[in-house]
Amino acid sequence: MNWEQLLSLKRFGDTNKRLRKEQDETRLGFEVDYDRVIFSSEFRSLQDKTQVIPLSQTDFVHTRLTHSLEVSVVGRSLGRRVGQRILKKHPQLQSTHGYQVNDFGAIVAAAALAHDIGNPPFGHSGEKAIGEFFISGNGKRYKEQLNAKEYQDLCDFEGNANGFKIVTQSREGREGGIRLSYATLGAFTKYPKESLPKKPTSHIADKKYGFFQSEKEAFVAVAEELGMLKRSEEHLSFSRHPLAFLVEAADDICYTIIDFEDGINLGLIPEEFALEYLINLVRDSINTKKYGQLTNTQDRVSYLRALAINTLINEVVDIFMENEDDILKGKFDTALLDKSKYEAQINDIIKLSVDKIYKSAEVVDKEIAGYGVINTLLKVYTVAVNNCYENTASNYDKLILKGLPKTLKVDQDSLYERLLSVCHYVSLLSDSQAILSYKKIKGFSI
Repeated sequence: MNWEQLLSLKRFGDTNKRLRKEQDETRLGFEVDYDRVIFSSEFRSLQDKTQVIPLSQTDFVHTRLTHSLEVSVVGRSLGRRVGQRILKKHPQLQSTHGYQVNDFGAIVAAAALAHDIGNPPFGHSGEKAIGEFFISGNGKRYKEQLNAKEYQDLCDFEGNANGFKIVTQSREGREGGIRLSYATLGAFTKYPKESLPKKPTSHIADKKYGFFQSEKEAFVAVAEELGMLKRSEEHLSFSRHPLAFLVEAADDICYTIIDFEDGINLGLIPEEFALEYLINLVRDSINTKKYGQLTNTQDRVSYLRALAINTLINEVVDIFMENEDDILKGKFDTALLDKSKYEAQINDIIKLSVDKIYKSAEVVDKEIAGYGVINTLLKVYTVAVNNCYENTASNYDKLILKGLPKTLKVDQDSLYERLLSVCHYVSLLSDSQAILSYKKIKGFSI
């Protein structure tokens, strides 16, 4: 792969290619991507979607929105620092094509800002709940009417693929979705493959999948424009866009350190444990005198968190540049932080977070409730949509459909498109909207 092609400013939905040197320096094309994500309704709904602690009333706790903003900030720093070193190594990118350090930061920041935009309500349990509906619930009846990859898209409903659908999905008057640059779409797609075969190799790009069958052609167009290397023809997969490694690293840094911080502030992780784990990560950079002057838990944790994030940013940049050649050749097959000298400390923090936060009673109880909510919504909506298509809709089905948006594909001849449209609609609901819809269906709320 080559950087000139990977940094394409062409917008999804456009026919003309744009050149970096023709850009208005006051509002660069890649910066417009960030603006378009942040002003989208799908992004705004993340303010009421679970990050770790579902439906928490505590100001300390991160939602998907605050998490995404923090990941984008870390991503911008990673992109700029890597960009600085890439332009030094490949000076023609600046002298001939006009690329600047901030272009790299803007691409990674925009892709990182959007990285969770496709996640359904109730965190990762929301994805699992949608999948369970088709694996063992009411949706299992559709298996024989779908091909293997279509059915797998539903059984293994993936927030990353749903995110790609959101940012590229055309509607009347909105060709090309929110019309991001191809470079940002490439960096956004951490798993550039379709849903089957599932985890065919241990390569990091095979860990999950990045687009539904409905967006397969759209992703191929993006990959070909960017010159991403094809890894398989039979079961479509590509090597990652290099900057996707930085988007992933920004997310990994934030959820490792900041989920841990949430656990401490909520009292789920004892302070003495937490501080010891974080100090092990920042031992080389901590100012013991300054640290000793901090008098409360929140300030101490905040100081250590900032040091930890900065430590990991510096290391990720070094790892990326040390492996740039292999990354461009599609040979680098792990997450950047998997090469970290702090891997043991990171794993210790994650293990403690899993035990004390992700398995806490509050999280588990809300995930159980989330399963019930999503299962009910999918059951009622899929029946109503399919009965309507088959002209067998009951009065109840018709009432349900009146409450659904006109963008829902009720009249699609493809069963797969109808089912995916329902899943997509449910995924766009915030936690509170999903609960309110559930209550109305159950007759608990009028």
